[in-house]
Amino acid sequence: MMDRRVFLKDLGKLGVAMVVVSACGTDQTDVPGSTIVSNTGPTLGGGTTLGTTTTLPATTVGAVPSGQTTWERVRLGSVSAYVLARGGEATIIDTGGSGSAPAIGDSLGQIGLGWANVSHVVATHLHPDHIGSWADVMVAAAGAAGYAGRADLPAISSPRPLTGLGDGDMVFDLRVIATPGHTPGHISLLDESAGILVAGDSLNGTDGTGLTGANPQYTPDMATANESIAKMAGFDYSVVLVGHGDPVAANGSSLVGALVSG
Repeated sequence: MMDRRVFLKDLGKLGVAMVVVSACGTDQTDVPGSTIVSNTGPTLGGGTTLGTTTTLPATTVGAVPSGQTTWERVRLGSVSAYVLARGGEATIIDTGGSGSAPAIGDSLGQIGLGWANVSHVVATHLHPDHIGSWADVMVAAAGAAGYAGRADLPAISSPRPLTGLGDGDMVFDLRVIATPGHTPGHISLLDESAGILVAGDSLNGTDGTGLTGANPQYTPDMATANESIAKMAGFDYSVVLVGHGDPVAANGSSLVGALVSG
């Protein structure tokens, strides 16, 4: 199947790119005009001012104009990262293991963008195959704000302050879905307009047409992880981008629903 899918929200110029590096999955081997917003606080909140000049609405960061949305997969051995792009801005989701920054930079180039276009870097969770290149990516993307789930935030070392995310927060027009279990602060991200779910390690891919739940070998709380699957089944999306295994390009929410019922 194709590693890159383009979803048209309407006709227009190329918009946002998102790179997600997958981790902690079934074949994991290395576990133990747009505005650039620079965050200064640990969490989002009503009327929070992020950076020195930009005040955004409650629980909303980096809203972007409507237009074409595309995603790019970054293959990093047993894990993947993804770039989502819209309106000439990019969001990177996860950073892979150590030494992954050059491959992420190459994927930005594949869609005609560079590090200066990256406005947000998001970690789905704290495992080292997902944040192993966090510092390198944040240095390369010097204008980007960084984010992680609140419960995982203290475990992530960053060259500048990160913003903690919780259920229902919005980053770059992506809805944050709290999906704990694999880690306490695991989050997934949903592009509701494009129908794309970035699931991190709360789901794993099989052959590009199927999905499984979190990998029990690396998931300390499977009961909560299964509750997170049921939660994700309540949203509507076609594409599911996973940290391990192949993403699925169609029928995503139906496949996740089948995990709950079956």
